[in-house]
Amino acid sequence: MDASALMDPFASVQLPLADMANDYMRWLTSNLRGVFQLAKVPIEWGLDLTEHGLRRAPQTLVILSLALFAWQVVSLRVAAISVCAMTTIGLIGAWDEAMTTLAVLITAVILVTIVGLPLGILCSRSERLWSIVRPSLDFMQTIPSFTYLVPVILLFGIGNVPGVIVTAFYSMPPLVRLTNLGLREVDPKFVEAADAFGVLPTRRLWSIDLPLARPTIMAGINQTVMLSLSMSVVASMISVAGLGQVVLVGISQLDLGRAFVGGLSIVLMAITVDRITQGFGYTRRDRGNKDLWEQGPIGWLRGMRSQNSAEHSKRRKHNAHETTLDDDGSDTSHAGGSSQDRPPDQLRADGRAGHL
Repeated sequence: MDASALMDPFASVQLPLADMANDYMRWLTSNLRGVFQLAKVPIEWGLDLTEHGLRRAPQTLVILSLALFAWQVVSLRVAAISVCAMTTIGLIGAWDEAMTTLAVLITAVILVTIVGLPLGILCSRSERLWSIVRPSLDFMQTIPSFTYLVPVILLFGIGNVPGVIVTAFYSMPPLVRLTNLGLREVDPKFVEAADAFGVLPTRRLWSIDLPLARPTIMAGINQTVMLSLSMSVVASMISVAGLGQVVLVGISQLDLGRAFVGGLSIVLMAITVDRITQGFGYTRRDRGNKDLWEQGPIGWLRGMRSQNSAEHSKRRKHNAHETTLDDDGSDTSHAGGSSQDRPPDQLRADGRAGHL
């Protein structure tokens, strides 16, 4: 081996990783593309249904429904923020694009939850599985987001459905990690108590583990939502419609106003969705020792119903008391009789008794 080879060892020996990756993608495309196209069908159905519902619904109804939902889950303040944010999006002319982005976001988060939540549960139960999944999550979180686009285009094509898939892959790691973390951090005394009473593992998972780990799991879903929104601009490069497409067109045409409208709409939607998803992680103590259905519009309606029931019960008791008094009075007068109905001899006897 000469000195030049020692000084530059990579000039003569190189690993053909790029060729291997290209060969692997060509094999997948030629042999399994039909399977991947078939997997698009349920995602496309759910996305079309969600987008059609959001875009065809009256704007006022969407804003009102979102406000009531935010009030129920979090607070009246967050509901007001949601109304202001969505009204601003409508006023700047980005409503339709915002509804498309929201439909992609909802579909991607549902897909991530269906896949990521069970995977996180399994990882918390198996150390061996976690040792395999953890490096994969590290790889998914550190790889540049643009890199996801190439295999998705080759296997799924372009459009909104591939955008949902690439968004789901990009935003899945936080949910898997935090689900695994939340279940591992459940207080052992609750687990020991459940085992002592002979609770089955499946029932313990749904009754003890998941409720105690819910704040951590919801933090993972919150991070998933934020990453999904940040991916909307990148996904617009594969023809995904929505606010990301508005930003991309503004950048390509050097249209600052158009890009600013798209970016501001994404920020407002991110603030709204972030505040609402945080509410799902609140505990009973965070809500002022109230359950979810004891606050918001449902709690207000329940309170009004209880107040009306109490007033109705009070009126019934009052009416029953008055009826009892009337009955007692009528019985007394009937027992004593009137002076007109009694004979004169009895009246004279009563008078002498009263005089004595």
